Amino acid sequence: MSAETPQLEYVRPKLYPKQLAAIFNDSRYSLIEASTKTGKTHGCIVWLTEQAMQGEPGHNYWWVAPVYPQAKIAYRRLKRGLPKEIYTSNESELYIRLVNQATIWFKSAENSDNLYGEDVYAAVLDEASRARAESWYALRSTLTATNGPVRLIGNVKGRQNFFYNLCRKAEAGEKGMSYHKLLAYDAVQAGVLSADEVEDARRTLPEQVFRELYLAEPSDDGGNPFGLAAIRTCIAPLSDNPPAAWGWDLAKSVDWTVGIALDAKGQACRFERFQFPWNETKSRILKLTGDVPALVDSTGVGDPVVEDMQRTHPNIEGYKFTSTSKQQLMEGLAVAIQQNEITFPEGPITSELEAFEYEYTRTGVRYSAPEGLHDDCVCGLALANRKRTLPSVGDNILAYYEMLEKARSKPQ
Repeated sequence: MSAETPQLEYVRPKLYPKQLAAIFNDSRYSLIEASTKTGKTHGCIVWLTEQAMQGEPGHNYWWVAPVYPQAKIAYRRLKRGLPKEIYTSNESELYIRLVNQATIWFKSAENSDNLYGEDVYAAVLDEASRARAESWYALRSTLTATNGPVRLIGNVKGRQNFFYNLCRKAEAGEKGMSYHKLLAYDAVQAGVLSADEVEDARRTLPEQVFRELYLAEPSDDGGNPFGLAAIRTCIAPLSDNPPAAWGWDLAKSVDWTVGIALDAKGQACRFERFQFPWNETKSRILKLTGDVPALVDSTGVGDPVVEDMQRTHPNIEGYKFTSTSKQQLMEGLAVAIQQNEITFPEGPITSELEAFEYEYTRTGVRYSAPEGLHDDCVCGLALANRKRTLPSVGDNILAYYEMLEKARSKPQ
């Protein structure tokens, strides 16, 4: 910055606490699913401007929106909010250049090819749920050389979009990512929205639309085997009761080992999620499971792991995943959820259940997480549910002999 550059005192515009935490944090990627009119755009304009204020001559900062008119909205908001003496602007190319010669560009994501090539020091992807995945890939490439941070913001719009899937990764604790929700009622509490306006929207809009736009809850667009409404009715804190059955899904490669225990009432009472070498994984499973009945994923590399644990813990039973066995497992879990027979806490379990998909194929029904996401929690819960509801082989034999004994004792 030259000696003639004005020295200005900057005071950050007022942001409410949840808005501040969602946008101004240390994560390189902050993903924010937000209700309409909760201040996500305003807050990110402030954030990007502060990033540019710390920049150097020639540094570029990008605001990217799905279409050009949306980018213009942010451009005009920033232009109105800045003192005229600290910037120059270009209406045709849509940029604002600050006195430190750092430039904030406002771009459209309509043609992803136009986003490649530049080095960008910080960026915002606005209305990310309505942008194409290719545009995100292009934007991400511009941050590579600078290691620049990015904020992805948007309303919820179903589950079939890259933003929804990326939010689920952030919510699950992906490295470098943080996840946040800004709801209409957060904005009401902060004085940004009126409660009457939100109530009017609830009365006049279809429930599904209201939940997406004001509560940041995705609509059930047909690909979820459990039903999003049914999942929500089963959410409850972990119970304090002792476990009646454990389900363990073993880690494969970058996945997580997940253990979920259900109590006698079907309430989740223990939740474990970790990534360790096999020897430590086995020790931890055995210690946590104790003598409680457990169903453990024995697919592939899990087979010798389960066999080894069974030598000292005969209460552990293996379960091999095939297309048929996984279908049976998930259909059992779907029934339990839809009939409200089990409960589980908010967090990774709920997120994976909501993201889980099924599709009809030539050979049957395929159940899986969307590409790039995990289903370890879903599988762990399904295994625990099956172990809780189905008798063991020994129980079946005992029941058979009891039936025979009763038949013999009946008078002829």
